[in-house]
Amino acid sequence: MKLYPAIDILGGLAVRLRQGNYDESTVYSDSPVDAARAWLAAGAEVLHVVDLDGARGGVPVNLESVREITAESDVPVQLGGGLRSVESVESALDAGVSHVILGTAALQDPALLDLLLVEHSDRMIVSVDSRAGIAAVAGWEESDGVNALDALAALESRGVARLIVSDIEVDGTMDGPNLEQIQATGETLTIPFIYSGGVGSLDDLTALAAVAPSNLDGVIVGKALYDGVFTIPEAQAALGRG
Repeated sequence: MKLYPAIDILGGLAVRLRQGNYDESTVYSDSPVDAARAWLAAGAEVLHVVDLDGARGGVPVNLESVREITAESDVPVQLGGGLRSVESVESALDAGVSHVILGTAALQDPALLDLLLVEHSDRMIVSVDSRAGIAAVAGWEESDGVNALDALAALESRGVARLIVSDIEVDGTMDGPNLEQIQATGETLTIPFIYSGGVGSLDDLTALAAVAPSNLDGVIVGKALYDGVFTIPEAQAALGRG
């Protein structure tokens, strides 16, 4: 499994939210580019970047920071947040990212998703964030009341080739990943997926690796890395990549 170090951008700063709450953000760096440099220097194999301003507002806001990150990076960079139109997706790709992540748009605009799957299928990832098993949209602040596992299954049936699943209730808490959600997702899907939420120790990563279904591609980690709980090489070793 891969480790996906996270860089969440809010107001031009590298931050982490707690349980998706924009009012509970911790600033870790004045420069998202500096955060990226730190992960790359530590051995990151891929970077996971989220434009939180974009996720909240519906259009990308921090593409200049993204361009600076991709210019510095010799590893793949995936980007989510505010990508809800063909134009915004193409702008993100033009900024140098390897993959774009759709969230709200994939659940609320089927026609757009179908079009993007035709145009950019090999560079598309869809993210389904859930709270108490229900999918959340609009930067985690709204919900359509759709069961998250049903949403995942429907996305796979429509041709999505890779997914991200997040548990908002543990995200940013370092209280441990939702292992039941990971296992249920693995049973629901046949395509690869990435998990995000709650990792706070090497023991969490070891436990996750022990129960990981074969289609779990990796795990996104932010706060524990920023807080220095473990290093990127230590995390990679816990996930079997050392």
